Amino acid sequence: MKDYTVKAYCYNEYLRIYACNSTELVEKARALHGTWPTATAALGRTLTVCAMMSLMYKMGEHLTFKIDGNGPIGEMIVDASYGVVKGSIHNPEVFLQYNDGHLAVGKAVGNDGYIYVTKDLHMREPFTSIARLQTGEIGDDFTYYFASSEQIPSSVGVGVLVNPDNSCAAAGGFILQVMPGCPDEILTKVEEKLKNLKPVSKMIEEGYTPEMIINEVTDGDYKLLETNPIKYECDCSRERFMNGIASLGKKEIQDIIDTDGHAEVLCHFCMKKYEFSKEDLERIKDEYCKDKNVEPSSN
Repeated sequence: MKDYTVKAYCYNEYLRIYACNSTELVEKARALHGTWPTATAALGRTLTVCAMMSLMYKMGEHLTFKIDGNGPIGEMIVDASYGVVKGSIHNPEVFLQYNDGHLAVGKAVGNDGYIYVTKDLHMREPFTSIARLQTGEIGDDFTYYFASSEQIPSSVGVGVLVNPDNSCAAAGGFILQVMPGCPDEILTKVEEKLKNLKPVSKMIEEGYTPEMIINEVTDGDYKLLETNPIKYECDCSRERFMNGIASLGKKEIQDIIDTDGHAEVLCHFCMKKYEFSKEDLERIKDEYCKDKNVEPSSN
């Protein structure tokens, strides 16, 4: 099944729900970063929620997420724009389990920290919202983020299953949000339904589509609004990193030439390396900086 997200209204439009299958997306991230099982689950859950959140905004609008709970995996960063995501993880080699055998995502992420969500909506300046991490399990943390930072009562369910060979077996999630004026009886009904819901990753493993997940949550009382593909894709390029080097300014580039004679730059989203020879650096310093009107760094 290809990765995609569906959006629907349910219960006479008193609730809005997004649901997705993100298995291929998470597997691509795992393969790129070489993550161990618990790190795969942590990064995969984060990518899944961020992919759905990005579809709450317009094409071309950009979200950047940072999660750091002071756990062993360290900081995770995700960039997302209309269903296209990329992410990085500070320590991909983490494998922790709870006593029942489940992956200990909360322990790996930690809860001594915050979620930062920076939105570039092409207004005057990007702005950042912050919410304290609750459990480090990601779903709980985004549920709290929506309530505290966006004042939208929500329920976020997300999960990743990992195969014995460390590949991603199943991944997906949902974001259920309460619209203004929702009657208490609908909330009570949905809350009871959520208590008895299978884990999302288990549903995906059993072949549930996003539409079927929505059907489970809403007892079939929903109206499908739109379907969108989601994917992991990095848009890095040699040109972009040349811009980055040029932004250092001529003096610092000359220092690199004098000290190392070359530069190697690693993209932390796709792990691709870009090599710049001494000649490349000289050209950037003498021509590219001037062409881009880049002044020397003041540091």
